[in-house]
Amino acid sequence: MAEAITVARPYAQAAFQFANTHHTSSDWSEMLSLLAAIADDDSMRELIDSPHITSTQLADLFIQVGGEHVNEKCANFIRVLAANGRLELLPEIAALFEIQRRDAEGTVQAQLVTAYPASESQQAAIIASLSKRLGREIELSCSTDAGLLGGAIIRAGDLVIDGSVRGKLERLGTSLNH
Repeated sequence: MAEAITVARPYAQAAFQFANTHHTSSDWSEMLSLLAAIADDDSMRELIDSPHITSTQLADLFIQVGGEHVNEKCANFIRVLAANGRLELLPEIAALFEIQRRDAEGTVQAQLVTAYPASESQQAAIIASLSKRLGREIELSCSTDAGLLGGAIIRAGDLVIDGSVRGKLERLGTSLNH
């Protein structure tokens, strides 16, 4: 996985630099997200790995499936990826592009995982607290995991705050064993 990210990084940087220069970051974000979903499809993965399809045919297929959502500059990007045998990296390229876009916009994607659904006021309090701590605008996505027993886990970039009951019990067990 780390190798794929490393190989995908220059492509994501090139796409972001182009999109940022031409003020089309949100368009590129949508296009790359669509292309990543196409590349993640099982039947498309088989075609990517097939020795019977040329890189030109594969690029044309991606462009055709993307349809009107893929502009000519992005089509050229797809052709470059296909020529270099990198179409399978589209999910990583899209993820790295999003990170760069959010950094440039001053936003951070945060995830809140709770044992039970968080209320609107709890979400607002977490957004305010994270925004103050990180100095950026927060885009919060919420999910539930009954295995946490209670509490919450917050992930924002490299920051992880584990305030779950399960996490506290694990830390207690570790300290008792030492």
